[in-house]
Amino acid sequence: MKAHALTPKETVAYLDNYIIGQKDAKKAIAIALRNRYRRMQLESEMQEEIMPKNILMIGSTGVGKTEIARRLAKMMNLPFVKVEASKYTEVGFVGRDVESMVRDLVTASINLVKKEHKEKNQDAIKAYVRKRIIEKLLPPLPAGASEQKREEYARSYERMSEKLDRGELDELKIEIEIEKGIELEDSTMPPEMAKVQESFLKILTAKSGSVKKEVSVKEAKELLKSEASEKLLDFEALKAEALDRAQNGGIIFIDEIDKIAVSEKAGSRQDPSKEGVQRDLLPIVEGSDVNTKYGVIKTNHILFIAAGAFHLSRPSDLIPELQGRFPLRVELSSLDEETLYKILTQPKNSLLKQYQALLKTEGVDLVFEEEAIRALAKISHLANEKTEDIGARRLHTVLERVLEDISFDADEHAGETITVTEALVHEKLDQIASDEDIARYIL
Repeated sequence: MKAHALTPKETVAYLDNYIIGQKDAKKAIAIALRNRYRRMQLESEMQEEIMPKNILMIGSTGVGKTEIARRLAKMMNLPFVKVEASKYTEVGFVGRDVESMVRDLVTASINLVKKEHKEKNQDAIKAYVRKRIIEKLLPPLPAGASEQKREEYARSYERMSEKLDRGELDELKIEIEIEKGIELEDSTMPPEMAKVQESFLKILTAKSGSVKKEVSVKEAKELLKSEASEKLLDFEALKAEALDRAQNGGIIFIDEIDKIAVSEKAGSRQDPSKEGVQRDLLPIVEGSDVNTKYGVIKTNHILFIAAGAFHLSRPSDLIPELQGRFPLRVELSSLDEETLYKILTQPKNSLLKQYQALLKTEGVDLVFEEEAIRALAKISHLANEKTEDIGARRLHTVLERVLEDISFDADEHAGETITVTEALVHEKLDQIASDEDIARYIL
């Protein structure tokens, strides 16, 4: 089943493997994704009318906002980009223009469709590469060759082909011709300039043409793979599909949206470009046509997910028109001690499993006592309360501190089992955690 055709329950169940808690945020996103799927089942007139319900996620740093978005990107076969609102500036100021996020989305969509095309055409690509390599090792017969010669050639070709597949010819050197292309991808560049740049590149590459290279058969397989997929690619059809996917299934995740909110206390005079960025963002979120080097894309049905901590400002500090474009609001809760413990132990790729896997490469078996894990969660929670609350990211800091010496001397302990005990955790962390000033800098 395609990921965007998953039911909301299935989407939440998938996210539960990686992210602990935050049920409301998972639920809102799962419903929004399901609605995209439902919309595509309707007749075109109704499809046009149904706009995506954009989502605003509110919560401190390290509680899972970006992680939810990152996991969605992995899980869904939909074009996805994550951008930071603070990178953009009002038109006329130095910085990225807001439309570049849409151009990034189209580029992501092109890459996604290209990748699918490669996977779909694996056999044809393999056949092309095989033919090119064998022709170098076994020159083709002249046109007037006898029937007997042809049969012999076919048998030799078959034998050579089998050897090639088994990797027996990998070390042989051959000379191949590959297209000499210059690829410059810059989504910050306005489409008009990108077209001029492309024209220059065509002139440059026309002069350079193809280049001869002596490589091993193993290297040739890789070099010819990309040439094969380009040759077998119907680029016009690919462009059309990629634009359609970006328009109807694309997701843009705008992080740190609170950084462009202007709080009343600060006064709008402090940074004239913040409100400008919001105004530039508005037409894109509302729905407009954006020019990209691959064609025009409508942003009406792109799903926008915005996220921010909103410590120094409130969602109501955004301009009203922009607020109205994010009708679904979900608040992510801060992480308590129990949640931090679950984050350490439950996810598929939990931090503890990551450290165990890393040290396993040195032949060290790392074991965590239950009491030690509880102590790590407790100290992380305390540090978050006493200093800045950086959520689950505190676990990285604390764990790194506890495992620093073990990690440093790992090469001396190959074949050993090292147990992280509660006593070790307290020994490494108590002194730091009890002194707020030191904790502020070290934890």
